[in-house]
Amino acid sequence: MSRIGKQPVGIPDGVTVAVQGAEVSAKGPQGELSITLSGPVSAAVKDGTVVVDRSEESREGRSFHGLARSLIANMVEGVSKGFSKKLEIQGVGFRAAIQGQKLTMTLGFSKPVEFTAPDGVKIEVEGGTQITVGGADKQKVGDTAARIRSFFKAEPYKGKGIRYAGEHVRRKVGKTVA
Repeated sequence: MSRIGKQPVGIPDGVTVAVQGAEVSAKGPQGELSITLSGPVSAAVKDGTVVVDRSEESREGRSFHGLARSLIANMVEGVSKGFSKKLEIQGVGFRAAIQGQKLTMTLGFSKPVEFTAPDGVKIEVEGGTQITVGGADKQKVGDTAARIRSFFKAEPYKGKGIRYAGEHVRRKVGKTVA
């Protein structure tokens, strides 16, 4: 039995989970999410928890069992608390500003870089150098943060660029004249 898959997912107060066939949907204060289970996996709501079960002991069944349970747990946590990722911009003249759903970043290129946030993801900028990406869907939040970071990853010589909060950038020594 899958160690992760056999653990029930607790449903916090204010969150409702509905299972209809292969579709599992959760609704809470942060929004509404749903997933469709694939493979030999099924879910059921019992005693304030969601229990995931598999119908066959194949390799595919075992792998989908843990995956389905993790996706449901992330969905329930997302609609109750939400997820967020913090990014930092470092560099002289590097800054960011938000206008509606559009993030505009000045990163030393000839033109500012513009990024439009996808639906369900909220972007906030503090002090021009701190970016917070938040939302209910963990996958969308992580993907959006990675896309923003990809515009100018922190480089190893001066440390300029966009990095996750708390990320350590390994510095290299530049060239020396003999």
